[in-house]
This record gives sequence, C-alpha cells and structure tokens, in this order.
Amino acid sequence: MVRTAFKLAAGGSLLNDLGVSLLRAAAGFAIGAAVGATLGVLVGFSRVAEAAIDRSVQMIRAIPFLAALPLVIVWLGVGEAEKIFLVALGVTFPIYINTVLGIRQVDPKLLELGRVQGLSSLQLIRRIILPGAMPSILTGVRYALATAWLALVVAETIGAQSGIGFLAMDAREFLRTDVIVLTIVIYALIGVAADAIARFLERRLLAWHPNYGAPR
Repeated sequence: MVRTAFKLAAGGSLLNDLGVSLLRAAAGFAIGAAVGATLGVLVGFSRVAEAAIDRSVQMIRAIPFLAALPLVIVWLGVGEAEKIFLVALGVTFPIYINTVLGIRQVDPKLLELGRVQGLSSLQLIRRIILPGAMPSILTGVRYALATAWLALVVAETIGAQSGIGFLAMDAREFLRTDVIVLTIVIYALIGVAADAIARFLERRLLAWHPNYGAPR
C-alpha cells in the first residue's frame, strides 16, 4: 500500500484527487454550516420559526443520502454542484440541531442576571447566549465534519472524474485492492485530522470552560 501511495503521488494523480475531494468537502461544509447555523439561530430564538421550519427540516433529515441521490442527480446533474450539494445537505443537520440545542440549554437564571445588570439584547447574545451555546455548536461541527466525508464518498461514486471516491471506483473496476485500501486509509486519516481541528477549535474558543481549556 505504501508503494502504491508513492507511485500515485509521484504520478500526480493522488495529490490531484485528494485536492479535488478536499475542495468539494470544504465548499459543501461552508455552505451547509452557514445554512444550518442560520436556521438553528432562528429556531433557537423563535417559537414561530420553530413551528414554520423545524418539522420540514426533520423530515428532510430522515431521508438517507442514497435515497436522495437520484433526485439530486435529476436536478443538478452529476457535476460539481451535485457533490457539493450532498455535502452541504449532510452538514446542515448536525449544525442545525446542535445550534438549537445549545441556545435552548442556556441557563435562564443567567439570562435573568444579565437583564438585571442592564445588558441589552445584543449584549445578552454576545456575552451569555453565544458562549453558553458554543459547546453544543462545536459538538455539531465535529459531527458535521464526519458527515461531510460520508456524503462525499456517496457523491463521488456516481459520475465523478476525479476525487478520492473516483479513485476507489476506478480501482474497483481493475480489481486494484491496494488502491482501494489506500483510499480507505486516506479517508480515515482525513477523518482523524478533521476531528483534531475540531478539538483545537474547542480548546481555543472554550478556553474559559473548565472541561475544554486544558489539552486532552
């Protein structure tokens, strides 16, 4: 497997496919995180928004990637838009759910104390609600990073001309077990790296929290 990795890297195909997959994952993650966080904030602060949005989001969340894939292909084709959309779709739900949960779990006594201290609504959000919700939001980020790669694996198995998923499917056609194992290892290493990034963000953004400030 190591020899195969060096051979593919020397030829340039491995680094090219890895770069394509990372770009797809990053673009999908950015879009999904923005949508999930926006919806989560709306629902977290407003019961009216919850009544209008939450049920529809939960219905879409229950649809497996493989079930949604044919419809996505009909709508978007098998180009980059389809792959980025599937990643964004998978990322949206963990961010959304954990953002709502984090906002709803903020201690009401802290909010009352803030109002007694004369904090405005914006100051309450910045000083109390956002820090209180941040542990849950970052947990959603960790789940979303894992889901992004799962969605990308599904997306790259259909009509892809580049990417790690394409590399695995191409190897399957030629019974290249060494390449298939290599792609699995690459996915695993990327997952570990993504989780390390999420842990780093936890330590930096939650340095004030006794359970997150010290390295683990």
